[in-house]
Amino acid sequence: MEEKRRGRLRVFLGAAPGVGKTYAMLDEAHRRSRRGTDVVVALVECHRRERTEALLQGLEVLPRRRVEHRGLSVGELDVEAVLARHPQVAVVDELAHTNAPGSKHPKRWQDVEELLDAGIDVVSTVNIQHLESLNDVVEHITGIEQKETLPDAVLRAADQVQLVDMTPEALQRRLSHGNVYAADRVDSALSNYFRTGNLTALRELALLWLADRVDEGLERYRAQQGIEATWPARERVVVALTGGPEGATLVRRAARLAGRGAGGELHAVHVASGDGLVRTSPARLAEQRALVESLGGIYHQVVGDDVAASLLQFARGVNASQIVVGASRHRPIASLFRTSVGDTVVRGAGPVDVLVVTHEAQARPFSLPRPARAALSGGRRALGWIAALLGPLVVTGLLMLFPRQDLSTDLMAFLVVVVAAALIGGVLPALAAALVGSLAVNWFFTQPVHQFTIAQPANAVALVVFLLVAVAVSSTVDKAARRSREAGRSRAESEALSVLTRTALLAKDPLQEALRHTRETFAVDSVTLLERADARAPWTVAAATGDPVCTAPGEADAEVDVDEHTSLVLRGRLLGADDRHVLEAFAAQIAAVRQRQRLRAEAAQVRRLEEGDAVRGALLTAVSHDLRTPLATLKASLDSLRAKDIELPEEVRDELLAEVGNSADRLQGLIDDLLDLTRVRSGVVEPHLLVVDLEEVVHAAVRDLGPVAVAVSADLPPVSTDPGLLQRVVANLAQNALRHGGGSVEVVASVSTEDAHRVVRLLVVDHGPGLPGTAKDRAFTPFQRLGDRSGAGLGLGLAVARGLTEAVGGRLTAEDTPGGGLTMVLDLPLAGHTHELAEAPGGSAA
Repeated sequence: MEEKRRGRLRVFLGAAPGVGKTYAMLDEAHRRSRRGTDVVVALVECHRRERTEALLQGLEVLPRRRVEHRGLSVGELDVEAVLARHPQVAVVDELAHTNAPGSKHPKRWQDVEELLDAGIDVVSTVNIQHLESLNDVVEHITGIEQKETLPDAVLRAADQVQLVDMTPEALQRRLSHGNVYAADRVDSALSNYFRTGNLTALRELALLWLADRVDEGLERYRAQQGIEATWPARERVVVALTGGPEGATLVRRAARLAGRGAGGELHAVHVASGDGLVRTSPARLAEQRALVESLGGIYHQVVGDDVAASLLQFARGVNASQIVVGASRHRPIASLFRTSVGDTVVRGAGPVDVLVVTHEAQARPFSLPRPARAALSGGRRALGWIAALLGPLVVTGLLMLFPRQDLSTDLMAFLVVVVAAALIGGVLPALAAALVGSLAVNWFFTQPVHQFTIAQPANAVALVVFLLVAVAVSSTVDKAARRSREAGRSRAESEALSVLTRTALLAKDPLQEALRHTRETFAVDSVTLLERADARAPWTVAAATGDPVCTAPGEADAEVDVDEHTSLVLRGRLLGADDRHVLEAFAAQIAAVRQRQRLRAEAAQVRRLEEGDAVRGALLTAVSHDLRTPLATLKASLDSLRAKDIELPEEVRDELLAEVGNSADRLQGLIDDLLDLTRVRSGVVEPHLLVVDLEEVVHAAVRDLGPVAVAVSADLPPVSTDPGLLQRVVANLAQNALRHGGGSVEVVASVSTEDAHRVVRLLVVDHGPGLPGTAKDRAFTPFQRLGDRSGAGLGLGLAVARGLTEAVGGRLTAEDTPGGGLTMVLDLPLAGHTHELAEAPGGSAA
């Protein structure tokens, strides 16, 4: 049976709204239609742009599926209609869109995936700010958090991604001419999201993302065609770090090379030993890693026994154009017996340029050699056997060329060979050199010559002494090598534990960093910390790094039980006894990190309880004072009115009655605030969203408050809100502004852009003393009066206002008024837009 064809996805990528993505998408639809392709417009958002709407002429447009949400009818993509129509190509706008509740899929890209699975080609659009991986970057640049996001994998899986590019100046001109938004939104857009700096940064993000996608395509092509040679389409510089003091010099030199051309990349790589133990200074490597990242580079750590081969393999994997290595730190005498990493890299680099950088730590010609720091390598042992077998023959030949000496002189010459073999290859080559040397002395220099017999006892004693000295020297050298190996391992273990301890103290996520360090140290695939409530309970994963993650100790290759409730398990290779000893120390440290994590969580819970107690205490204090005052006034006024022995004038009786009414109103207001705060905090506020005109709500809210200047146009688009709750919010904000703003309050409304959506922005402006930066956030906290000594109220007004605002899908923040004062900014979604606005800085008071 023939496999069903999957549709192809083409995406027009833009840096910002208004660059022409939808226009380009519809133009592509016309081009395919003229070519005879069956094209339908499944969903397109024209945003009232005439030129875009004109492009729909001549194309088949499918009706949208209506979804009822909070009393509103929302038009969404009708997936079933598209599948039933089954065109060759479907045009679907805004790939990152969030569907209204009740739709078939939560996100539009999931709708598109269903169309692709059905064999329908899709042409779509998306802006760079909607990519999930760039969400925090875009928020940092623009100050706006994107609520509608798209997984990067969806866009990376697209068959074609075409950038629709436009300079910031050109886009701003398009905005000014009214080609993107209506005229009443242009000034707000240009002064907020569409500033030159924002557009330039977003454009750069789009270009860099697409450049990376092109690199991925190039890598796939090289892999498919079996091309191993590097194709340096851009400058990629790989710098090798050993953890030595020269690292900073190499990194800075490599960064300068990478920065010479646009789009250059810096990759720093450290090749760790295959046994997983740290043999360099972790602190110095950490400093060099921080330097690499501060220069915009990427730090990598790979495992390999052959440093040069691992470095070359990594460079070819990233398609490097240059490799930077440091000059050898080995002594000149060592170069006679081993080849430096730099020389090996130069010979194996092929078309990749290799730069060997000199530095202060490189070898000095006349410095003393350092003692050996590790066990004898295989190369040294092989060289020792060569010296042991050939050395005695060479000495024999040299002694035969000179006049005959006494036997002690001959033995001293052979002893030099034994010592050399011991220094180079260890005990076994030295013993072999002693045996061969003694046979050579016996055959060639002991009477009778050319016989393995000894005529004189003194010569026999000399040969025995020679053998004993040779054995002693070789044993001493071999023991020193073992001690050096043990010391090196102990040092590596100490350094690894030291890094783990610093990680536990300094890292943002100490537990995860500790597991990652354990994984790198022991060179395993994954490390998992398992926990259980008791000995009979199932194991649960407390934290893990790497893949695959073990869910039970039986799945692991190595396991250390910290106690009956905690176990550290490793997957990837079996560990020796020495490694398990170190792993036990790691497990104890990780368990301590986990315990500190629990204690911090408990401390945070205690702080929350203390904050709750503080709120309750403040409530009791406020209630005891603010309720008692109007009650006392009310009681005193009523007692005076009820007194029969005092004849009160009519005007005094009227004043007392007015005081009774005012006190009752104050009590009613205090109780309403407390009830409102309780409802908001318990989440029982159920708004009834309607399509309303903001002008009517604002005028009704401030009608009886006093001198409030209202500038709310009747031409504003309607908003989706609960009119009763919104009226209370506006009245609350206006009352607060009148109380603290010096008697001059303005209420202004306009259309603005928030999260790439249109919203109505209502400003309640006063010109009073204002609030400093930190106090703006605290103003929305319950029982905060922030300098108000009037005693009027419990300090709940702004806390209730923010809670009610968020209940109707809006956002309330505080800003400084130009020239002095405080401005409350209330953003409300337009009718027909169901998205929720970003949470206000400082969090909700509710």
